[in-house]
Amino acid sequence: MSTKQPNPSSSGQSTNIVWHDGEVNRADRAKVLGHDGCTLWLTGLSGSGKSTVGVALEKALNSRGVLAYRLDGDNVRHGLNANLGFGADDRKENIRRIGEVAKLFADSGVITISSFISPYQRDRDQVRKIHDDAGLKFLEVFINTPIEICEQRDPKGLYKKARAGEIKGFTGIDDPYQEPKNPEIVVDTGTLSAEQAANELVEALVRHKIISAE
Repeated sequence: MSTKQPNPSSSGQSTNIVWHDGEVNRADRAKVLGHDGCTLWLTGLSGSGKSTVGVALEKALNSRGVLAYRLDGDNVRHGLNANLGFGADDRKENIRRIGEVAKLFADSGVITISSFISPYQRDRDQVRKIHDDAGLKFLEVFINTPIEICEQRDPKGLYKKARAGEIKGFTGIDDPYQEPKNPEIVVDTGTLSAEQAANELVEALVRHKIISAE
């Protein structure tokens, strides 16, 4: 049996660890579920509709008998990433952790819906690499909603606080958002309802042969 002995190095990385394979593989899990796993990475400004679309997509997939699970930015910060702030380094670590969790979910056969601002291209590219290295499908979804619409919505009152100087380093105001260079899917929730956007993502999953058409 493989051993896993935590022994942090000076760089903060674990050493003396060995991956322990099981006797149930990815193909076996796909047979049970009837579909492969993958990660849809929903990125966009605060208020763009990432979480709302994620909820609608999870419901749409569930109605088709497809197992899906949402990893939402605020929800994850209630637990796994409760110790992280919103500076550049903490944002990077936030996305790295979620990328690893999403990879595990996708490997289990779940359609993983990750809704995170994830403003930096390098961090999103790293999550893609995590999936590519594991042979897992990763679809970057750009929720391309203009900041004017996001600010009009302002569901959490964050833009108002940022404009008043009560929040520093707010994405889109005084911190950059780097739009995806080559996303697999682009959705504008300024013109589409959450349900329409979810249907577009379901169709994308069919096109990418991750789930079957009804």
